[in-house]
Amino acid sequence: MLRVQLRKRRGDFSLDVDFHAPVPGVTALFGRSGCGKSTLISLIAGLLSPDQGRVQIGENVLVDSERQYELDARHRRIGVVFQDARLFPHFSVLGNLQYGARRLPRGAPTPIGFDEVVAMLGLGGMLQRRPQELSGGEKQRVALGRALLAQPQLLLLDEPLASLDLARREEVLPYLERLRDALAIPIVYVSHQFDEVLRLATRVVLLDAGRVLADGDLAAVSRHPALREIVGPDAVGAVMTGVVERMDQAGLTVVRVGDAEFVIDEPAAPGQRIQIQVLARDVIVAAARPAGLSVRNVVAARVVSVTPDVGRAVLVELDIGRTATLLARITSRASQELGLSPVVQVWALIKAVSLRGHVFSAPAR
Repeated sequence: MLRVQLRKRRGDFSLDVDFHAPVPGVTALFGRSGCGKSTLISLIAGLLSPDQGRVQIGENVLVDSERQYELDARHRRIGVVFQDARLFPHFSVLGNLQYGARRLPRGAPTPIGFDEVVAMLGLGGMLQRRPQELSGGEKQRVALGRALLAQPQLLLLDEPLASLDLARREEVLPYLERLRDALAIPIVYVSHQFDEVLRLATRVVLLDAGRVLADGDLAAVSRHPALREIVGPDAVGAVMTGVVERMDQAGLTVVRVGDAEFVIDEPAAPGQRIQIQVLARDVIVAAARPAGLSVRNVVAARVVSVTPDVGRAVLVELDIGRTATLLARITSRASQELGLSPVVQVWALIKAVSLRGHVFSAPAR
């Protein structure tokens, strides 16, 4: 586990954070531009010195201001990938990867093998090419491989997709998902694109003006009021993790989440874990179970809370069992007419095509 407690003042900006990043998984640092994400990455990596604090990875202490101890960045065994790949132009892809391996201290264990990295990142067909012959997405994959072959105890990804267009981002994201599911080291991922966070993160640290507003698993932070102010009302919703049970007769995927079954249009195999995003604007609330509708998902739920939202809308939090929850955005008038209040039993209706699913490459345990 990575444990971070840091303070740093730079001009008028001050950073004061306290969070942890468990293993395995991806901890995303998310917030508006200027909230301190990249400063925090530089402090963890040792590129900046903190005014006060402590950084620890497992039993290894990297920074402890009380003991006036700060390990040099060269000896922290941290892999860092920035927005630009920063490959050596005079080296081939193979040479860049081998440079990463040469950074490893003599005699150190090598749990991540060269062939494994090449296969995981799809680099086999480009080993003899030079960086100038690669696309932006390919360069980032090589940068990831170089960082991994240094056998890091922590991987820091500072907006690695920010300089890529949409097509190149979609090219790289599946490889990042493979890393998340395969590596037994903490990964810290910086992004200002919430769709990337939804797809990759297992935990989120929400930052604003150098402070932690929320810190927890993705499902909990996705419902946090502070997040709504950053991403806007249209991106508000719930994130749930379920297990694929089967394919139905129409070829749609049936997923068990809490006490409910969801039908989604996302290819997956039985037993796979899958993360589902449900936007609040796509959830309809009914007082009685409806019939004769095209909606594929009709889920029994219990009202947890009804809170004011933007305009004349309210957000209704719905419990669907075993700590799984949905959010629904409806008008306050609709809430009043349905008599919604805590513990009231209702039905949540969601079209299968409205659900976004991302499959974890590792099987469910």
